[in-house]
Amino acid sequence: MRCMRYIRLIFFLIFLGAALGIYFIQSGMFESKKSTLASWRKTNTEIIIAPANSPLQYPITGFRVAPLKKSLIPGLALQTQGRGLTTNNRELYKVSLSVKSGVLSVEDLLDGDQVEGQGQSELTISSSNLTQLNDLLSRVTYTSTIYHIRTSDLVYFTFEDHKAIFPIIIRRPSVPVLYDPGKDINSQVTIITKTFLRYKELGVLIQSIRKFYPKIKIIVADDSLKPENVPGNNIEHYIMPPAQGWFAGRNLAVSQLTTKYFLWVDDDFEFLSETRIERFVEIMEALPELDVLGGEVSGDQFYFVLEYDEGDENDGGCLKRIREFHQPLPGYDGCFLVDGVVNYFLARTDAVRRVGFDPFLKRVAHTEFFIDGVGKLMVASCKGLSVGHQTHRAQDEYDIYRNQGPIEKEQKLAHHFFKNYLNYIKY
Repeated sequence: MRCMRYIRLIFFLIFLGAALGIYFIQSGMFESKKSTLASWRKTNTEIIIAPANSPLQYPITGFRVAPLKKSLIPGLALQTQGRGLTTNNRELYKVSLSVKSGVLSVEDLLDGDQVEGQGQSELTISSSNLTQLNDLLSRVTYTSTIYHIRTSDLVYFTFEDHKAIFPIIIRRPSVPVLYDPGKDINSQVTIITKTFLRYKELGVLIQSIRKFYPKIKIIVADDSLKPENVPGNNIEHYIMPPAQGWFAGRNLAVSQLTTKYFLWVDDDFEFLSETRIERFVEIMEALPELDVLGGEVSGDQFYFVLEYDEGDENDGGCLKRIREFHQPLPGYDGCFLVDGVVNYFLARTDAVRRVGFDPFLKRVAHTEFFIDGVGKLMVASCKGLSVGHQTHRAQDEYDIYRNQGPIEKEQKLAHHFFKNYLNYIKY
């Protein structure tokens, strides 16, 4: 009996130690998640409520300046009559402006102009003449004093008891990255795929592509255990270390693109007579706000919406994948605005590069790209943009690598919970 008690006590202590270990690990991860989230949210803009019935005129949105560069503030004015401070029986109009991360000035000041704080963070302008005051306000400039490529400042604008706040967006102008449209589809689109152990299927895919697009470039990322040669013209075959995974291969393929668009296909797809890349491009060119346009595979127009609740600092967000669409795409029958599409899509190269593919995800990954793209990518799906799917061929070695084990599933969930600050996820 005493021996049994000792055994039970030992098991209890082991269980207690494991539970405490998990608690402390999770607590540490939770605090790390909170600090990471707080840093990410620093860039969120402050909500500004416009005052009711104010005589102050100012820009509400759209005022953008380059860091450390002087810019004229548009639209500043005082709209009032018979008001102001009385001095020697004369009305005196007095306004003040202040900022936090820059200095204010009035351009082309003349003798007698009543301006205090020239070139400082607080500026006061006075005049007994409303027209003159507004002339001075029309020449107020802002210069940021802290270099940052993407930030903002707030201007506090006051007259008597009236107060207003408006934002100044500070952005370093980016250099355009343009793609030569060329003369035909071959200079606009590159077809990319990732392969692993399926050279027979890859050969069928390439043969079907060449039947309809004999000159278009094809990029193949290959992490097979024993790479084989992939013959053909205008094919770039990139050999990776073995079994690096699905998204690592996508990243490699996307990194080698030199065209404005790319068409993603799985290595076991097959081009059909109705597979027309030109139709993808027509829609994307007509709608420059679109980043990704999905089609249908063997008649299946798979698409989804990601329902996301941010949560707060203490509780992570909740995310669900739902088989719905946001709205129909205006002007295009059978097309819908969504958050994610099937593994057959045309995308803008620069937009996808900004999001990227998480190389942690090796075996099962697709929705995860669109999760990372929520709020960053405008996605649509269109019926009639078709590609075929080859008949599945059983491959024991391939299936071993393709399917996730229980440990990998848990690791993937833990990765999402931390990386995307989630408490709940449902596909």
